Amino acid sequence: MLPPGSTIGILGGGQLGRMLAVAAAQLGYKVHIYAPDAESVAAEVTAHHVQAAWDDERRLAAFAAACDVVTYEFENVPVDTVRFLSGHVAVRPGVEGLEIAQDRLTEKTFVAGLGGAPAPFMAVPDRASLDTALEQIGAPAILKTVRMGYDGKGQARLATSADADAAWETIGRHAAVLEGFVTFEHEFSVILVRGIDGEIRFWDSPANIHEGGILATSTLPPPPAVLGQQAAARDLMTRIADELDYVGVLTGEFFATADGPVFNEMAPRVHNSGHWTIEGAGTSQFENHIRAVAGLPLGNTATRALPVTMRNLIGADIALIPDLLADENCHVHHYSKTEVREGRKLGHATWTGFAPGASPA
Repeated sequence: MLPPGSTIGILGGGQLGRMLAVAAAQLGYKVHIYAPDAESVAAEVTAHHVQAAWDDERRLAAFAAACDVVTYEFENVPVDTVRFLSGHVAVRPGVEGLEIAQDRLTEKTFVAGLGGAPAPFMAVPDRASLDTALEQIGAPAILKTVRMGYDGKGQARLATSADADAAWETIGRHAAVLEGFVTFEHEFSVILVRGIDGEIRFWDSPANIHEGGILATSTLPPPPAVLGQQAAARDLMTRIADELDYVGVLTGEFFATADGPVFNEMAPRVHNSGHWTIEGAGTSQFENHIRAVAGLPLGNTATRALPVTMRNLIGADIALIPDLLADENCHVHHYSKTEVREGRKLGHATWTGFAPGASPA
């Protein structure tokens, strides 16, 4: 159990790191951010910050020496960076989940091996393989780069096989995975936290709506189709977490279909669809992640009150904050990013116990 006053290192300087740092401070920990980016909204709320490259072993070693445990805020931290740090300091969660989540083909194969049901998929290492995959899977389909890409990036939809050339160009001619199109009723996420001792707790699964490939809203309670498939999806996520001996918050994204939950992808970190837990749950995903990596007892994950709505503030939506603050039931989070651009997550708003715009009785 990490005593108060200890230092938790966080790889990455975005809004997830910022919210993790706030949760860590509330538990008495100091936070040290390591990120290559010039702008770090996480560093604004932390005691220490290193701006250095992911492969700068001298700076990484010094960072490790200054930390008692290290975690990460997003899944595109290079695996080699985490491996290097693991030789100097405890890193939680470990490198295994990160390595799997960074490779869509590996991820889908791993999940299928544990009894999960991803969408039909085939590897597309080159343009000729795309034609073969389309013959096997058919269209419509989605072509996704094997590595990198999130919030709709690195993806192209194919309505018919005639779209193959355009799709291949859209993803930059990178190695890819072709996924069969999934007919679904709703999208939902399963967010769990697993402690060092193997204890697992779940938050309620919100229904998620994406716009332009980016999460727009997460809401509770979810519709019956999601509630009916939550247990099966949780069972799969438990198998994944146990297989990886995972420590911290782990998220799985699913489609609710007529044939049961279809696995979409996993994120070895706190997740956008769990932001509602800050005000809406007994213990937020951020606090429970810190509790887990610090070896503390896990907190209560029960939902405080229904309904719950979390809305992302994307791009120009950030200008809505004055109006949102005028709603006494709205909790506003501004990420302090300086550049406003289309598709950029700049904040979020959450309502718990009331619908957006509703007045108390």
